[in-house]
Amino acid sequence: MPIALPQLSRREFLKRAALAGAAVAFAPASQAALFGKSRDAHTFAFFSDTHIAADTAATHLDCNMAEHLAAAVNEVVAWPVKPGAIIVNGDLAFQDGLPADYATYGKIIQPLRALAPMHLTLGNHDQRQNFWNAFPHDTQKQKSVPQKQAGLFGASHANWFLLDSLVTTNSAPGELGTAQLDWLARELAFHNRRPAIIVCHHNPQFGPVTTGLRDTSAFMDLLARKPNVKAVVYGHTHDWHITQHESGIQLINLPPTAYPFHNKRPCGWVRCTLAKDGAEFELRCLDQSHPQHGEKQTLKWRKD
Repeated sequence: MPIALPQLSRREFLKRAALAGAAVAFAPASQAALFGKSRDAHTFAFFSDTHIAADTAATHLDCNMAEHLAAAVNEVVAWPVKPGAIIVNGDLAFQDGLPADYATYGKIIQPLRALAPMHLTLGNHDQRQNFWNAFPHDTQKQKSVPQKQAGLFGASHANWFLLDSLVTTNSAPGELGTAQLDWLARELAFHNRRPAIIVCHHNPQFGPVTTGLRDTSAFMDLLARKPNVKAVVYGHTHDWHITQHESGIQLINLPPTAYPFHNKRPCGWVRCTLAKDGAEFELRCLDQSHPQHGEKQTLKWRKD
């Protein structure tokens, strides 16, 4: 039962903003930025590891998570074009995925919801039922994997496959499981006319698995056999880097929005722009003096 949040109309956004109060209060100029620009259907915005607590004053590792998310939201709002979609890749909540965490998260992301549809995946600090309960009027249900937040959506240059690697809330390792991998194999075979990009919160962990994806071997073996699979996008490690699997599949590790585990590593969000044969990924640091701010990597997809 995947959750996709549809884009809000101007009227609905203003109604919800008024109800939410100061957390999403916008000046008229900001409203113009939300509603007065064109859409680039090939561009996507990525957030990962937002770790929002119920209390907007909460901090961790000397970072205020709510302030970081709000700053990233404002930068996406100020971008010259609307993205085709916004993808949040897991660990929406701070630690235990409490209902109040998602209530605060929902208020902070309101401006994004006026820009574009949002697709939300789950990480190990989320709680699946509380997450589903948080958006009762905005869910889009489709038959996929029972009790998993798995689904897909299409774009002109790629199909996006969103997976659920949550096993136990507030326990580090993740797993996709046989049922989800079987579903993924069927859907990849059926939707094989466009490049496929896989989004999963947990990192593929090669060798002994301590905190990453327990079924990395089965997962990557499956993807390597499907020539339409071009990239895997993941979070969880609170780091930013791009590598390539021996199969030629690109591995994109998203930075955290909330806080880095090491103070010299970046945090922020990522802009992705798709082309027919690849994509450009740009790191947008919250600290714009960071040496990696604006770093761009142009990736070429492996051949079918």
